[in-house]
Order: sequence, then C-alpha cells, then structure tokens
Amino acid sequence: MVQSSKSNEISSSSSQSEAGSTSVGQSQKRKAGRKKFKETRHPIFKGVRTRKGKWVSEVREQNKKSRIWLGTFSCPGMAAKAYDVAALALRGDAASLNFPESAHTLPHPKSLSVKDIQIAAMEAAATFIDDKTLPDSVSSAVPAFPENMVFEDEDEVFNMPGILESMAEGLMITPPSMQKGYYPDDDDDGNDYVEVNLWGD
Repeated sequence: MVQSSKSNEISSSSSQSEAGSTSVGQSQKRKAGRKKFKETRHPIFKGVRTRKGKWVSEVREQNKKSRIWLGTFSCPGMAAKAYDVAALALRGDAASLNFPESAHTLPHPKSLSVKDIQIAAMEAAATFIDDKTLPDSVSSAVPAFPENMVFEDEDEVFNMPGILESMAEGLMITPPSMQKGYYPDDDDDGNDYVEVNLWGD
C-alpha cells in the first residue's frame, strides 16, 4: 500500500512537470503574421493611418471585407473628420466617432453609394481647418474682420528700416558742434575753425 501511494505520487509529479513544460512551450510559440511591423495607425484617431508622410483615411464596409477609400489628407484631423462622415453614414448612431461632439455638423451623403460617401467625407475634411485650428475658447474671442479690410504696413509707410539705418549712420559722423570747435567763452573774432584731434599721435 505504501509502495502504491509512492508510485502515485511519482506519476502525479511527472504529469505535473509535463503539463508545466507544455504551457511553457506554448508561450514560446512564434506569433503568426508579419515579422517586421511598422505601426502606421494614428494613436488617437480611428480609421486614420500614415502613408508616405501623408494621412489617409478609409472605412470598412459593414458585413464585407472591402474598404471605402476616403482620401489622402495633410493632417490627421482632416482624415479623422472624413472617417466620421463615412462611419456615420454606414453605421448610423452606433458609429464610434473621432469627434462625437460635432456629429450634428457633419455633412450627410446623398446616398450610401461609395462616391457619395467620398464626396461628403471630402467636404467634412475641408471644414476641419476652419473648426479646429484654434480651440473653441480662442476662436470665439477672436473678432471677425470684414473681408474688404486693408492691412497697412506702418514700417513701409514711415520708412522705418531707412530711419534706423540713418540713425546708425549718424552715430558714425562727427556732430556739427565739434566740427567748428565751439567753445562757450570764445569771442567771435572770425576764427571759427579749430582743429580737434580725437586720437593721439
């Protein structure tokens, strides 16, 4: 009986070591897919990735493997706006948006055709520059200037660069009073010229 319990202990310990070795072997298994992987997706915006220094946006059609190409953009925010329009058109209120607070201001495509979605996405991307270049608090504080307002450059009108040059030039010229050799106790005898030597010989 004692021998059988020892043999059970030995067999159970060997089965545990085998189970432990298989779990270690499974964690060392190589992962499938590309070995050299460069992350191109944007860390914040959905549906946005970088390609050759530009930002591109695309959205996967529901229940299909194909994607709708939304375009190439100069900044990730524009691409994110384009994605929002397409996602809203395809998924409705269930869409996960990059800018959910501005969903009501986004243009809606005329139909669910790929071309109409792309056109609406481009329109939304074009509005991104106006909406997001300044924060809301700053953009509301900036007054709107009329378009016919003319900017007048005061430096050009008053020739400021020329004035500064002439002032600097004036520092290198001897003042007029020193040229005549003026002395306050000098009586006016007609001899107005006195030689002044600034540097010793």
